[in-house]
Amino acid sequence: MYDVPHLRFPEFGGEWRKYKLAEICSFFSGGTPSSSKKEYYDGNIPFIRSGELHMDKTELFITEVGLDNSAAKIVDVGDLLLALYGATSGDIAISQIKGAINQAILCIRTTQNKKFIESVWKKHVEKLLQTYLQGGQGNLSADIVKNISFYFAESNEQIKLAKFITLLDERIATQNKIIEKQQSLIKGIVDNLMTALLKGELYPFSSFYIKAGEGGTPTTSVDEYYSEGTIPFIKIDDLSCKYLTSNKEFITELGMQKSSAWLIPSQSVIYSNGATIGAISINEYPVCTKQGILGIVPNTNVNVEYLFLLMSSSFFSKEVNRIITEGTMKTAYLKDINHIKCPLPSMAQQKSITNLTSSIEEKLYTEKKLLKFLNLQKQHLLRTMFI
Repeated sequence: MYDVPHLRFPEFGGEWRKYKLAEICSFFSGGTPSSSKKEYYDGNIPFIRSGELHMDKTELFITEVGLDNSAAKIVDVGDLLLALYGATSGDIAISQIKGAINQAILCIRTTQNKKFIESVWKKHVEKLLQTYLQGGQGNLSADIVKNISFYFAESNEQIKLAKFITLLDERIATQNKIIEKQQSLIKGIVDNLMTALLKGELYPFSSFYIKAGEGGTPTTSVDEYYSEGTIPFIKIDDLSCKYLTSNKEFITELGMQKSSAWLIPSQSVIYSNGATIGAISINEYPVCTKQGILGIVPNTNVNVEYLFLLMSSSFFSKEVNRIITEGTMKTAYLKDINHIKCPLPSMAQQKSITNLTSSIEEKLYTEKKLLKFLNLQKQHLLRTMFI
């Protein structure tokens, strides 16, 4: 068996060579200036954190004094940055800015093509995380990364592959911008409509539904609450689209009975009131939810599409932010949400409002399908054009 990719540009031949990253790269990570020292912050040095690898700006800045009195280190535009631990562990990007990094980021420098390394890393990242972050626990480290081996093409083939993947990434970035603009347009229309409606009569949110409440999580140690379950069990990651049409986890009838979970009928609003507050969907089929996610069953005076737009609006978000309770986890309790005064126009007016956004939403749905196709295409090319 030859060490060559399945799909290849026709002008290239010969086998790829396998190297440990330590053989062709150098590495360093950073540190964090003491947060108790005010003189270390609000300077002019961008402080890159692991959630900002793909960005061209940072939220935090540190001073030269903060840099000199900590383990923070400077990276340059074009350096390859890898998130070692936390929610973004395994994420990789070529830095768009010159700034300082903390201990959760590993800088990788090499004479090899960095886009090539980024691409081959992305091909293998799921397997790498399964190996080193078993069960979601554990961290990557510089020592682990140094000992990972990849196959490398000769320089000219690396360059051509990198240019090809870069073109695809640029197309994906463009598609994301198209989607963001359409989402902004919908949000602008909804916010303007809500501003106008707020001048009329307002009603407490409790009058919008016939039933509402949080879900509950069956004890994970009891296998019969989950094994061969058929009842959709919704978590925060499932609330990524307007219409909830699929989910990853299920519980059994017994699991639902032995917890505070309840079966929320279809055409209800599913709303996160804990952790990621404001994530929202309309469920297309009956579901149960975990704690921190509300099911809201609209009454006969409320169109579910209108309820979704209302709860997605800036007005509603601001009102919810006012009643958030701080604790081990930020929570917007239903008992407090119930007191928010909201506009409730006639059913005919509600339908007119939802019709204004429906055509844009159909276009948005099409653009999201295209984005999904582009991402799948990229994954296919990573699998077939890299070893």
